[in-house]
Amino acid sequence: MTDSTTHSTIDFLLTFADDEHLMGQQHTEWIGITPFLEEDLAFSSIGQDELGHAVMLYELVLELQGIEATDTAIDELAYRRTDEEYRSSAFVEYSTEDWAQALVRHWIYDTVEEQRWNMVAESSLQPLREVSVRAGREEVYHRRHANALLDSLLTSDAARQKLLDALEVLTPLVPSLLAPAPSEQAALNDGVVGGSSAALDSLLVEAIQDRFGVEVSFATIDQPPQARLTRSEHFAPLIGRMREVLDYDPEASW
Repeated sequence: MTDSTTHSTIDFLLTFADDEHLMGQQHTEWIGITPFLEEDLAFSSIGQDELGHAVMLYELVLELQGIEATDTAIDELAYRRTDEEYRSSAFVEYSTEDWAQALVRHWIYDTVEEQRWNMVAESSLQPLREVSVRAGREEVYHRRHANALLDSLLTSDAARQKLLDALEVLTPLVPSLLAPAPSEQAALNDGVVGGSSAALDSLLVEAIQDRFGVEVSFATIDQPPQARLTRSEHFAPLIGRMREVLDYDPEASW
């Protein structure tokens, strides 16, 4: 693997890993405050899975950098980069206290995530292919959970309206999730990823139509790779919460 290939691969992996990391964090923050206990457990479990996926991707990044993937090294990569070095989308950075928004985001994210894992299932990077298999097994349950809950709630007019209101709020953020990694084209050329993020747009539009019975469109043409280089207003307080324990005693071995 050449230096340029390694750089583009790392950039692509960080884009995926950072989304997984922040989405996992957002899910875990709902423990104890969801409308009912069953969802406390479900969201926490799903969040832990997403964090686990992020760890596996961060491990690949460290391996490509020639760094041993110790817990300390993973924490440094996950928590200690500058804001500009993160590649997360505004969609996962967005923090909300609205349960309907959290649920709809869960469904949208996992719908897109399924396709993202499919896009690397035949990657030229063997460890990434292996990670996609492991993550894909867990994602089946994530989507099953989201769809089962929506099946129940969408039968109620009041609940349905809240979900549609949530979808309306989240729709402007979706293009950031569909925005490619800055190095996606190079990763495509190298066979690291087998499909373009641009293809996710129509797939998600169709999925939303089938799931919610409404039409949406995403201005993905306005989301160039550079969109991944800019943090939203929600990033700083979110990463601050995520770093609280580490910042309490930076020299401690957690």
